[in-house]
Amino acid sequence: MSSIPTLPGIQSEIIATERLKMHVLSSGPSSGIPVVFVHGNVSSATFWEETMLTLPQGYRAIAPDLRGYGDTEAAPIDATQGLDDMAADIHGLLEQIGMVRYHMVGHSMGGNVLMKYAIHYPAEILSLTLVATGSPYGYGGTKGVDGQPVYDDGAPAGGGTGNPDFIKLLQEKFRGDDNPLAPINVMRQFYFKPPFIAQREQALLSSMLAIQIGEDHYPGDFVPSENWFGVAPGSKGVLNALSGKHYDASGIVDISLKPPILWVRGDADQIVGNLAMFEGAALGSIGAIPGWPGEEECPPQPMIDQIRAVLDQYQANGGRYEEVVITDAGHTPYIEKPIEFNLAFHKHIQ
Repeated sequence: MSSIPTLPGIQSEIIATERLKMHVLSSGPSSGIPVVFVHGNVSSATFWEETMLTLPQGYRAIAPDLRGYGDTEAAPIDATQGLDDMAADIHGLLEQIGMVRYHMVGHSMGGNVLMKYAIHYPAEILSLTLVATGSPYGYGGTKGVDGQPVYDDGAPAGGGTGNPDFIKLLQEKFRGDDNPLAPINVMRQFYFKPPFIAQREQALLSSMLAIQIGEDHYPGDFVPSENWFGVAPGSKGVLNALSGKHYDASGIVDISLKPPILWVRGDADQIVGNLAMFEGAALGSIGAIPGWPGEEECPPQPMIDQIRAVLDQYQANGGRYEEVVITDAGHTPYIEKPIEFNLAFHKHIQ
C-alpha cells in the first residue's frame, strides 16, 4: 500500500475511519502492547520504521501518516483548531482498530499533536514520549517561559514564514542536491547534525516529498501584518495550526490522569531550541531576516525553556517527567543515535 518501500517486518495498509482514510505502518504481534508513533512536519511514518522494529518483544508498533502527509487522505487542516484535528484523526484510527490503552511517541510536530491528544484523551495513554518536540506554546509568535504573544495578531509566525524556495522544491518533488534549499540538503543540515547521513536517506527523502502543498496544507495561508516581518498566521494549513496564535497545549499541566513523560532531545537541535533556525524572531536576531525590531520587542522564542517550564509544572501538579539530552545529535536523535535513544525509550515504556 505504501508509495515508499518499507523495511522487512513492516506492514502497510489503508484504514478507513469515520474521519478519513489513513495510511498506517505496523509491526510486531497483533496481541502486543500497542505503541503509537506520530511523525513530525515534512516527514511521514517512514521515519519511524527502524525504531518500530527494535521495540522489545511483546510490543506492537502502529505509525500513521497524518492528514496531508505520506499516503493518508489529504483532508484540509483547520489551523484554528491548533492541531486538534490531527489528534482526533489518530483517536478515530485507534478506536477503529480497537485499541483502548497504548504508549504514544511523537517527534517534533508529532509531539505537539500528542500534547493536545493528552489533553483530550488522557485516560488512554500509558506513557508519553516527546522527541525533539515543539513548544507547548507553538512555533513562533510567543515569548517568555509563559508563552506570551509577541504581537496581538500572532506575528511573526504561520504560513507566511515558510521559505518559498524550499516549498517550491517540495512541490516539484525535487531530489537533487545542487541547491542549498533542496529537501535533501535541508534534511542533512537540519534534521540531523552534520555530517550524519541516514542509511535510508532516499526513503526519508521520499517521505519528505510525500506532502500536500497549498493553503489547506503546508505551509498554509497568511494575512498581512503591520508588525515585523509583515505576515501573521492565517486560518488554514499546518504552519498556522502550529503557530502560537492557534496552538496552546499548556493545559496539559491540568489533566486529571497524568501519564509519565519522557522528553528526549539532541544537544545540537537547530529546529527546536532557544535560538531555532526556522523561527522568525531567531532568524531576525542573527540578521537572516532584515528589519528585526530587537530583543525587547520581538525576542527569539525560548522553546526549550518553555517546554521545561510546562513539564516542571506538570510534575508539580502530580505528574512526572524525565529529560534526556542525547549528545552529538540533532533534531532526529532516534535515527542518529538509536542505541542511546532506545535505552531511554525502552526503559520508559517498560
